Amino acid sequence: MIDQDKIKQGVRLLLEGIGEDISREGLLDTPDRIARMYEELFGGTEEDAGVHLSRTFHADNSEMVIERDITFYSTCEHHMLPFYGKVHIAYIPDGRVAGLSKLARTVEVYARRLQLQEQMTGQIADALMEHMHPKGVLVMAEAEHMCMTMRGIRKPGSQTVTLALRGVFKTEPELEERFYRMIGR
Repeated sequence: MIDQDKIKQGVRLLLEGIGEDISREGLLDTPDRIARMYEELFGGTEEDAGVHLSRTFHADNSEMVIERDITFYSTCEHHMLPFYGKVHIAYIPDGRVAGLSKLARTVEVYARRLQLQEQMTGQIADALMEHMHPKGVLVMAEAEHMCMTMRGIRKPGSQTVTLALRGVFKTEPELEERFYRMIGR
């Protein structure tokens, strides 16, 4: 559970630590603003993706379903800086499909946590396998990391791409190739 008082206290200490005057007009409400923002940014910590994926619908179709270009914003657990980009999801139904918005909601659950892109990609794939029981899942995430662009090596525009394959996507490489063609890669 997010503890707003601890966040406010921590922000005050951080501001003092970087030499700021926390009684300065522009900073008076900053601890409160950041505490409210963190509740929004990290709300996925307390969410279960299964809630979104529990409602599925019968489908005779067993062809690949792709939801591409799902925009996400997350926060790197190493530097607590943002990383953001797009997630592409493909799955092969086994008699059940999910509403398309449920795939985007699943991405949000995992993006709204202190996170590693590699971990997030796998978590999304695992949640789809666990709750939808498809024949296979492929999740691809492409993101720019602010820890690479605004500090450290300072390489704006560089993209990190992660991939998680489950089920038939691991055993039938032609499905992965078809996925890339369908998303234009």
